[in-house]
Amino acid sequence: MNQPLFLYILLQLSFLIAPFNMSAQEDYKLWLQYKKVQDTKIATNYHSKINGIVALGNSETIQTAIKEIQLGLSGLIGHQITLQKNTNTENMLILGNQSSLDEAVLKNVKSEFDLINNEGYIIKTIQLKNKKHILITAKTDIGVLYGVFNFLKLLQTNQQIENLAITDSPRINIRMLNHWDNLDRTVERGYAGFSLWNWQKLPDFIDQRYIDYARANASIGINGTVINNVNANALILTPQYLEKVEALAKVFRPYGIKVYLTARFSAPIEIGGLKTADPFDAAVKNWWKEKAAEIYARIPDFGGFLVKANSEGQPGPQNYGRNHVDGANMLADAVAPFGGIVMWRAFVYSEHDVNDRAKQAYSEFVPYDGQFRNNVIVQVKNGAIDFQPREPFHPMFGAMPKTPLMMEFQITQEYLGFSTHLVYLPKLYQEVLESDTYSKGKGSTVAKIIDGTVDNHKISGIAGVANIGNDINWTGHPFAQANWYGFGRLAWNPYQDSETIAEDWLRMTFSNDEKFIKPVKEMMLESREAVVNYMTPLGLHHIMDTGHHYGPGPWVSNLSRPDWNPTYYHKADTKGIGFDRSKTGSNATAQYSPEVAKIFDDVANCPEKDLLWFHHISWDYKLKNGETLWNSLALKYQEGVNQVESMNTTWNKMEQYVDQVRFKEVQMLLNIQHKEAKWWRDACLLYFQQYSGKELPKSVEKPTQTLNYFKSLKFPFAPGN
Repeated sequence: MNQPLFLYILLQLSFLIAPFNMSAQEDYKLWLQYKKVQDTKIATNYHSKINGIVALGNSETIQTAIKEIQLGLSGLIGHQITLQKNTNTENMLILGNQSSLDEAVLKNVKSEFDLINNEGYIIKTIQLKNKKHILITAKTDIGVLYGVFNFLKLLQTNQQIENLAITDSPRINIRMLNHWDNLDRTVERGYAGFSLWNWQKLPDFIDQRYIDYARANASIGINGTVINNVNANALILTPQYLEKVEALAKVFRPYGIKVYLTARFSAPIEIGGLKTADPFDAAVKNWWKEKAAEIYARIPDFGGFLVKANSEGQPGPQNYGRNHVDGANMLADAVAPFGGIVMWRAFVYSEHDVNDRAKQAYSEFVPYDGQFRNNVIVQVKNGAIDFQPREPFHPMFGAMPKTPLMMEFQITQEYLGFSTHLVYLPKLYQEVLESDTYSKGKGSTVAKIIDGTVDNHKISGIAGVANIGNDINWTGHPFAQANWYGFGRLAWNPYQDSETIAEDWLRMTFSNDEKFIKPVKEMMLESREAVVNYMTPLGLHHIMDTGHHYGPGPWVSNLSRPDWNPTYYHKADTKGIGFDRSKTGSNATAQYSPEVAKIFDDVANCPEKDLLWFHHISWDYKLKNGETLWNSLALKYQEGVNQVESMNTTWNKMEQYVDQVRFKEVQMLLNIQHKEAKWWRDACLLYFQQYSGKELPKSVEKPTQTLNYFKSLKFPFAPGN
């Protein structure tokens, strides 16, 4: 081939490849884009206010903060901001913890230190010798790093940096991700590729993704990670794997992130050579104490254990006639000398109690209130069933005043369309956090239960089941990044507004253009309600197809356990539909405080969004809109489809604001979501119509396939199963 022709072809290929590489980089960077500020006036202002950086201290975390602020400023302002030795020049950016500040600097912020805790930070405009500077300080180095990320967020979102006076601290102690990652790198309920952790290459090969994972988490205040599945493999506790865990802990440490492990309760048998795992057995107790000492010798800041016990086939103390307190306290005693904690999951349900699965966690745990060690925190899912598109808050919140309870949200979209559906989950999180338990009177919200303020607990926590994999964009769907981001923001402060979080994420990830922000933010805020409408409206729940939970399966009734079947939950018959959990049914409403129970128990006052969760309702029952239940149900399904169609329309107008590759990617995924929303609507309405015997309202599109067609669909290789 002649050289000019070769160069021409190479040039054409470069034009084709470059946008994909550029977009892949943008996808990979998450919300830490650090793109150059486009508004010339704002960019000039930023440039004039930051002439250099003065860094006080030399810890790994301070070095990490310096590296991050230089990376961020070089991108946002457009040139490298260098380190300076002093503040003789005006407009220095000063970084350092409280103990590193000299008296002249310290006197500017003495009162602010009373307003923050050990992870909080101060960002303040100060004066030294008549020269203005910006100070980012904290009681600890990790607080300084959090301050750096939040200062960069101000610039990313085009905020003013004149006369700054910001103090902020996390409201919750333990803010963590739970990875349901297996040692073979598959991810249970994972929809973004394989596990990040390449166990075969660890400990000697440190992937850059581990560092960027830590950066992303630190930027939103996440300070812990459970790196293995709750359905645990005991091998993670062997020296071969602990050496690899140690390597990850070393990477995460400068970013303030502690490593935790899921402990398999039967590990003393499986890897310890014992004949029992009975928590009352002296040899078992000693085995766990020695194992804890072995882990802490490698990882001095190891966080502790997360445990799933006696649930879905996992071993636990009940195998030996013991209870949850016995198991949790035995492990708590093992890690207590090292400052570790035990997070004991309350997700339990037994095949021997088929009265109402929603009642079982409360029944098993509430009687033990006050009996757990003070380094045990009970981890409770947001609802009593299992991460449904909508559930009333779990009745355990507010029912165990002597025991700290830790929230467990699911970030990965197991029941919300996987990573092919755009669903902004912070709306769901906020709905739960704002729910009032009335445990100590009006205003005892779930947020106040989990941050410890209602019952004065010293330990508090919130966990999110991660949606992260090794896909280039981390989360499978570009907008699923917002759920990771939003979880972190609400873990830091559970009283924030999900709308503010959505706007920040959009500005940091895509654009500051108001013509983009306003419509796309509205699309995000509506997306969760859309998925509820086209999947499980009016309080329906757990009607997904069996096992993989991909698509509708309200007809499934042949599984070995009653509570594995969707028919168990919707109970549709010719008389009506819904699960009667009122005092005339399973009486699950009695697990709530009297004020809440009174609302849920009364069909006339029960919020319609929860109606079929708590009541079995006649098809002819009139709702507040004047329509029958049947018509309202059908109209909700259609509304969900219409909402996704509207999301498509909105996004199709955004092409000029987004790079071509990400625009096309989201466009294709929204088309899939629209197609699957119709699938949900048609399959569910055809199935329920058998019982209602009624025609669809005129405004509801008629199905183009038969019920038998939908029943025939099989998905043996659905991801995450």
